[in-house]
Amino acid sequence: MEIYDFIYKIDSFCNYSNNWNIIQDSYTDEKYGYFADKRPIEVLIKNSIINADKPPGPTSHEVAYWIKQMFKVSKAGHGGTLEP
Repeated sequence: MEIYDFIYKIDSFCNYSNNWNIIQDSYTDEKYGYFADKRPIEVLIKNSIINADKPPGPTSHEVAYWIKQMFKVSKAGHGGTLEP
């Protein structure tokens, strides 16, 4: 459903009439990147944050290293402490 259809349905439901002035729709050209819901898994892994629930035992450094190995990325780190 288009957002404008939704707005008009709300107006109709409320018995309200308004002449909406829509100047311009936003437009994104796919040649400059990906839509968020269409990004390939490789791009998501390379540019994402992974929330890890680290169990007691391995160090934070070990977990970051394992993530680098699993996802074959050159950089991985952690913010804050992963210690429980």
